[in-house]
Amino acid sequence: MRVTEPHRARFSVDERRAQLLELGLRLFAERAYDEVSIDDIASAANISKGLLYHYYGGKRAFYVACVAHAAEALVERTHMSDEIPEPDRARAGLDAYFDYAEEHATAYVALMRSGIGNDPEVAAIVEATRTRIVRRALDGMGITTPRPAFRAALRAWIGAVEAACLEHLEHRDVARVGLVDMLLAGLYGLLVVAKQLDPDAPFALGPPPQPPTQTETASPPSRGSRRRQP
Repeated sequence: MRVTEPHRARFSVDERRAQLLELGLRLFAERAYDEVSIDDIASAANISKGLLYHYYGGKRAFYVACVAHAAEALVERTHMSDEIPEPDRARAGLDAYFDYAEEHATAYVALMRSGIGNDPEVAAIVEATRTRIVRRALDGMGITTPRPAFRAALRAWIGAVEAACLEHLEHRDVARVGLVDMLLAGLYGLLVVAKQLDPDAPFALGPPPQPPTQTETASPPSRGSRRRQP
């Protein structure tokens, strides 16, 4: 009796590439860059190493492609509808940013701390992502012409968001809602100073964000993690 082999779905090149990038993000999220080999990637994707080399040329190029894919996903994930009023829109965007960082914690930490060294391509992707997020925020504020004070304020704030995410992923001893409240208060303060430096900017500040309650800023449960030794 003839045995019929199970049908395998055929994917287009773009679909196959998208699958590989999603797989790469998962592998690099689970393990550090140096711990993932080409053999590991090919085996997990059920493809030959030759095909992986054909698509990307090697592990470093594949990692860079994964970073670009993740950066695009982060920009899309943190885009909030204009129908959401401020400051709810800013809070929703921050929550989406923290969600993404938590879902890709290992890869996020490695990327922000230069997990494969000072790679110029990776640095350029990270920088371009920051620029896009700042530009989107400025557009949302109605600032469509160059306003250096506001650009500098938002760039400083993006740095604070990245640092707060790293702090949260490493320690988790401050409730996430408390960190979000800190960041929103910091953003408001930066925009107050930016407006003072550029009073003609077409932007009007609303009321300051409400201070967090004591319950919201209480430390979260230990989640079973062991206390770090001094």
